[in-house]
Amino acid sequence: MTTPLRDLTTIGVGGSPARMVDATTRGELIAALNEAWASDDDWFVLGGGSNLLVADEPFEGTVIRILTTGFSLVDGAPEGFQRVAVEAGQNWDELVAWSVDAGLAGIEAMSGIPGTAGAAPIQNVGAYGQEIVQTLVSVDLIDEATGELTTVPASELGLGPRTSVLKRHYGSAPERSAVVAGLALDLRVVGTDPRPVTDERIRGALGLDGARSAGEDGSGNASLRWIRDTVREIRASKGMVLDPADADTRSAGSFFNNPIVSEQVARTLPAECPRWPIEPEDDAAQVFDLETWDGVVAPPREPSRFVKVSAAWLIEHAGLAKGFGLPGSRATLSTKHTLAITNRGGARTEEIAALARFVRTRVAAEYGIELNPEPVFIGVDL
Repeated sequence: MTTPLRDLTTIGVGGSPARMVDATTRGELIAALNEAWASDDDWFVLGGGSNLLVADEPFEGTVIRILTTGFSLVDGAPEGFQRVAVEAGQNWDELVAWSVDAGLAGIEAMSGIPGTAGAAPIQNVGAYGQEIVQTLVSVDLIDEATGELTTVPASELGLGPRTSVLKRHYGSAPERSAVVAGLALDLRVVGTDPRPVTDERIRGALGLDGARSAGEDGSGNASLRWIRDTVREIRASKGMVLDPADADTRSAGSFFNNPIVSEQVARTLPAECPRWPIEPEDDAAQVFDLETWDGVVAPPREPSRFVKVSAAWLIEHAGLAKGFGLPGSRATLSTKHTLAITNRGGARTEEIAALARFVRTRVAAEYGIELNPEPVFIGVDL
């Protein structure tokens, strides 16, 4: 008998797999993956189970649990930074807590995020002004194409808003089929005392320019510990810190991505809808063959401009309030914010999927915007 996935996922649903392998070392992980790939059976890897929605029917394949843990200080960082090598199965929040105690900055605002370190690069995890792309140096990948372990620079991962070439988006396969075995981060050495917080995104997210402007010492400064504690306090108020006694935390985290739309579409939304501009990409350099070039240079194109808008706002203003659920369903929106779909106790996967479909339909009908789910789906369709 294998462990039902409902016992290993934070949303509490999922059937039992035909086979489950626990990989506690990189060698065991490589061997398990190569065996699964050679069999042509379905497979997936499981970390903390916090960003996953699995069908209730038995999974006729192999689930590989990544249980490698630990991190260490390594050489190679630029002056003023410390490089940290992290195993993929390492609990993310425990890593953040250690970095705060060690006086290393760069991931403190991502406190309280559930799951493992290996999942962080896959969807470029981020919160309150920080993203993993800001500190990630490289990842150690096991590629399905070769079955071998290679170190890949972060610049080759296509890291963007909650995405990468490794992400299995709903309805599509990842651009690169590979499993993260470890990662390296460069964290800034700042110490544990209060210091000026210059990043405007963190200041704004934590209210350092408003009600919390005094910080912890009356001067507007803040220590890494204060930032971590404040972030966890905010996340807990939204039901985003795991708590067995709080059904609002029995979720897959944010169920929908904040949609990225053109400026033209954004202008059709009510002015009060929160939005954040996306920096346009520069035009690629023009290259000419001097033997055939006619001397004409195409004028630069005006870059397309895009805006990220709040999925939570769209959901709520489409008439779906906190705590909304379909009649008779044991799945509802969180009572604390509308971006999470929660299991109120004994819900089945189909109840969660039905609510997700309803939310997408309502938002599309009201605003003409289709919300895309953030979790990885196994055996589930919307």
